Amino acid sequence: MDTAVYWGCMIPTVEYSYELSLRATMPRIGINLVDLEAFSCCGSAVASMDLLTADYLALRNVGLAERTGLRFLLVPCNGCYLRMVEALSHWKKDMHLRQELKEPLDRENLTLNGSIQMFHTISFLHDVVGYEAIRAAVSRPLRGLKLASHTGCHLLRPSKLLKVDDAERPVKLDQLIRALGAEVVDYAEALDCCGAGLLLSNSESATSLSAAKLRAVQELSVDGLIDSCPSCHMMFDAKQEAGGRATGQRLSVPVLYYTQLLGLALGMDQRALGLHLNMSPVDTLIEKISVLPQMG
Repeated sequence: MDTAVYWGCMIPTVEYSYELSLRATMPRIGINLVDLEAFSCCGSAVASMDLLTADYLALRNVGLAERTGLRFLLVPCNGCYLRMVEALSHWKKDMHLRQELKEPLDRENLTLNGSIQMFHTISFLHDVVGYEAIRAAVSRPLRGLKLASHTGCHLLRPSKLLKVDDAERPVKLDQLIRALGAEVVDYAEALDCCGAGLLLSNSESATSLSAAKLRAVQELSVDGLIDSCPSCHMMFDAKQEAGGRATGQRLSVPVLYYTQLLGLALGMDQRALGLHLNMSPVDTLIEKISVLPQMG
């Protein structure tokens, strides 16, 4: 199944392990990713200063996706997904906005007629690919592993706008982890923010927030934390050591993207999944998975 994909800014420049793992795993479950040509920023960076420009940038990318003629658009970044959902909501409700943006969209022969369905990685895998298809593709079931999950704020809130999962008790990422054979551990801090929103204005507060969540996960004695957002992953993975310093604690939590975990359960090479780019102690989890029996 051909599926358009919008990478955004952060994944190809900072969190390329997410891109590597998506490109590696999707064909194994029947998905051919089609890159958008000439895509631009989603507009998140300017939304607080110039909402019209932010909406234009987001809607332009949706227009590029519609022009492919494909049925689905995959948006792996939580922040980009939220920005596009917001912009589409404004487009549908605001006639003045549609009039203002008609000319710049027309210049590129872009139209917005709702011909493409937009999904984040988690909702795409859960709602389109499906639990059973993922479970059937697994060659190395992750039995015996206990994992914690982090869905991320920008897939859940504002709940009146976002419908990816239940805002109070999200279950889709947990179900996708269980499809790989692992156990998912519930914990009180599951909905707590990663702190990325504060990183530019108050980096110590940001890393303190991520460290607090990592400490809660570490106290569960789980084998790792699984996420699906580049900003959240950066906070838990790349900023884990900084979080430990900011809070005076020793943190040692393996943090993987769900698509990296999926690839390991499919028996794929860890380098192809970008695991050599993770900065948290993922080797301990990889070693546990490497000794699990492989099917067939």
